[in-house]
Amino acid sequence: MSISLFRESAAASGCARLRASALTLAVFAVCSAQAQDGVIVVAQNLRAPSLDDVVVTATRTAQPLTDIVADVSIVDSETIAQAGATGLVDVLARLPGVEITRNGGVGNSSNVFLRGAEGRFTAVYIDGVRVDSQSTGGAVWEQIPLSQIDRIEVLRGPAAAVYGSDAMGGVIQLFTKKGEGPAAPYVGVGLGSHQLRRIEAGVSGAAGEGGAFDYALGISHERSDGYDIRDSASHNPDRDGYRTTAGNARLGLKINAAHRIDATLLANEMKSGYDGPKYTPADPEDDQNDNRMHAAGLTWSAQWSEAFSSRVSLTDSVSRYETTPSYYLTRTHLRGYLWHNEYRLGAHLFTAALERREDQLTNDPIDRDRSQDALALGYGFHAGNHTLQLNLRHDSDSEFGSKNTGSVAYGYAITPTLRATASAGTAFRAPTLYQRFSQYGDASLKPETGRNIEVGLRYASGASHAGVVAYRNRVSNLIIFDGTATACGQDFGCYNSVGRAEYKGVTLSAGHRVGGVTLHGSIDLQSPKDLATGRQLQRRAKRYATFGADTQLAGWTLGAEVQASGRRFDNAANTQVLGGYTLVNLYASTRVARDFTLLARVDNLGDKDYQLARTYVTPGRSLYVGLKWAPH
Repeated sequence: MSISLFRESAAASGCARLRASALTLAVFAVCSAQAQDGVIVVAQNLRAPSLDDVVVTATRTAQPLTDIVADVSIVDSETIAQAGATGLVDVLARLPGVEITRNGGVGNSSNVFLRGAEGRFTAVYIDGVRVDSQSTGGAVWEQIPLSQIDRIEVLRGPAAAVYGSDAMGGVIQLFTKKGEGPAAPYVGVGLGSHQLRRIEAGVSGAAGEGGAFDYALGISHERSDGYDIRDSASHNPDRDGYRTTAGNARLGLKINAAHRIDATLLANEMKSGYDGPKYTPADPEDDQNDNRMHAAGLTWSAQWSEAFSSRVSLTDSVSRYETTPSYYLTRTHLRGYLWHNEYRLGAHLFTAALERREDQLTNDPIDRDRSQDALALGYGFHAGNHTLQLNLRHDSDSEFGSKNTGSVAYGYAITPTLRATASAGTAFRAPTLYQRFSQYGDASLKPETGRNIEVGLRYASGASHAGVVAYRNRVSNLIIFDGTATACGQDFGCYNSVGRAEYKGVTLSAGHRVGGVTLHGSIDLQSPKDLATGRQLQRRAKRYATFGADTQLAGWTLGAEVQASGRRFDNAANTQVLGGYTLVNLYASTRVARDFTLLARVDNLGDKDYQLARTYVTPGRSLYVGLKWAPH
């Protein structure tokens, strides 16, 4: 069977080709499922689920993937290792339901949309540590180093009943490597396009009786001369490169059979070039970003009995962003306290948690803080053909008062390989401190609220998986920057919470092994809409898709990826078109000696000229070659 690829322009004919290609990939998914077990469904996750997979993001409780009702994808360490010289958001963009934007290349302002929802509607955690910006809202993605990440879990759909404020579109959990077994050192080097140079090193393992003490340490440095990221008429035509140094430490101590302590730390400093709005050829300025972040956590886990366990966590994160010579500085400091309890009784799981979050923003002249205290209750049931998950959470904000959220999810196994699911939930996000207290802020802004419903059909058997998920998420009190608002006294406009949005769509994805080739793909058909105007929300396509294939041949791992997107609009009025695009990426790896692995990767093989944000240039064709020493 041939799989047609597509390339779309802003013209209507391009849309037709995109619809045709989407149909072709959907047919591929159906036929793959039919060939395996005679079941006609379309798929869910990036890779085939395994009964051994354990997911913690869905309910904050470690659960087998087979017990999860939520829409979850997993990115494992092997997939991350094959990412080459790309950033974290590039890896996420290859997952179902995920779109990205970026103002140029790696190191510049980035954003992630889950199911079309605003970037600030995704709660992001690193080893259980919440990271966020009270200036822009949402995680500052360019601050998070992919080189230190070992595993990613992506939960699509609101999860505020578990995580509180912000989880209106979903949750993304990033995990660093955990040590186990004998000491395992590694050293890696790499070279790539735009004079990219990379070096990394680390060691992980376990020591003591029964591996009571485990450790994982890593450090990396990467720099690139970059390229000119703008194509506007007036900008500095210099190269906008970057350099970044990151490190992480993850330590665990098993005190005895019932008690364990874990400590984690991830830190990164990145400096990158950008082109500011003002440019004077006679006196050009070299605009620079300075991003710094850290995420630290300390956790005590206790198994008090066979049925009852608890976990106490203290977390601390900082997101700092500075620009020069046009000076700007913003710093967000988050502290978190969590006491999570679980009680298992046969097929029943009861959870209860007390949580406190403290936010502080320093952004001259703003120096403000706030706090949220919460009680979260959960009930899970899994037996026979039935899976049920109920969650209820009460948040008390130091400025907005109380907010209640809840969710219910149910799954029914029609056959051992086919399951239907349905869920509904409410969510909210409190306005950022910048949206309330900056010169463009309005202290009377209300929290954004959302209501979501979704249904799914999922199939998994051996190396094959398939599914379809349909969803609708409606948001009220949507905070927008309103150029006509005057409450803040600024002629340019103010933040306003009068917007309404709807994110609805269908996600199809499939995976199947044919001979020695593993195939996977996904298609998203969505309608992210501003309900006040009826227009498509900015920088989000109505159709986008991914497709991948990999195989083993003569000692090599060979793979190909295709990413495609329909047209988007760069402005709320839908007058500035960002054309559709199709990208082809290739990668290959092999062991060149006993302990050495060679990786080669080409991104955007066809050197496609496309934009994720208007007037910002993407890298074009890029090559990366890396060599890693890791004794076995």
